[in-house]
Parts: sequence; C-alpha cells; structure tokens
Amino acid sequence: MLGYAFCGSFCTHEKSVQVLRDLLKEGFEIQPILSETVWQTDTRFGTAEKLRQTVEELCGRRAIHSVVDAEPLGPKHPLEALVICPCTGNTLAKIANGITDTAVCMAAKAHLRESRPLILALASNDALSANLSSIAGLLNRKQVFFVPMVQDDPISKPHSLVADFRRVPETLYDALVGKQSRPLFLTSKS
Repeated sequence: MLGYAFCGSFCTHEKSVQVLRDLLKEGFEIQPILSETVWQTDTRFGTAEKLRQTVEELCGRRAIHSVVDAEPLGPKHPLEALVICPCTGNTLAKIANGITDTAVCMAAKAHLRESRPLILALASNDALSANLSSIAGLLNRKQVFFVPMVQDDPISKPHSLVADFRRVPETLYDALVGKQSRPLFLTSKS
C-alpha cells in the first residue's frame, strides 16, 4: 500500500490528482491522506468537499485527515512508501524539525519510524529563503527523497520552487531502491 498525501498548495491540486490517477493506473493501492487544512478549506481552485470526494472515489477508501488516524501508519499499518504531493514549505519545515501536529506530518513521522521511503513533491514560495535549511536538512536524512524541482517564476517569485509533478512516479520508483532522482534542481520543466 502506498500513502499519498495532499497539503495546502491549492493551485497544484489538479496536477496532484493527475499524478494520483497515474499511480493508480500503474497498479498501486493507495491510502489517501489530507491535511486538516485541505480537508476543510474551500478556495478559488475548488471546494474541499469536491477534492475529498474525488480522492476517496479514485482510491476506493476514506482519506485519513487527523493526527489520531495517521499515527498507526507506521507500526500497525505500514506503507510501502509515502508521497506528499504537494508538500508545502510549512509541512516541509515541520517534518525537518520533528513536529507532528497535522495528519500529514504525523503520517510522515510514523512512516519514517519504519525506515521506508518518504517522497516530497515540494511547492513552496519560500523554498530558496525560509525553507532552504529544511531542504538541506532533509536531503541528508535517510529515506527522504525529493521530486526534482524547478524555479517556477524566477523573476516574480525568486524564492519559489515547485516539483515537476510528472516526475513523481520516477522518483517513487527510484526511492524504492534507495536512490534520489537526479538532477534534483531542473533548469526548466521537462
């Protein structure tokens, strides 16, 4: 079973749902996980109810959306791998610092406790500023892998990095054999 978590980079959710569909087509059984913010927040990009419904119907199971429900994902209900797509800068910083106050962060902590791959598809406007130390720290951590990323708008958003979501499956397969996909920082989306 693969875990697949959504954090609050709402403008990337449509792309993330497509990645979820692609992984399901490849035969993965998937346990969806939604941050509490994603679970309850309507935005200009869509409603929380619509996203919940889509994800749960695609996966054929109820989404985990609380710290209590996420905690057993380590020892009691181990996952083969956990993908966080999108992973916000906030979630990235919490994982880097061992903070487990959200469903997604608790799922990551519980999962890493079992020494299994955690794949992060970053989407952060602060990746090259406030979140840079979190990226550096997690690059040195065993079983943490990043989806290759690119500056999505270096002129208007000079500190922003976004994963190339199309490379999530490749990164997942690399992570399952202990390899970080390269190049990590892309010059443009491929």
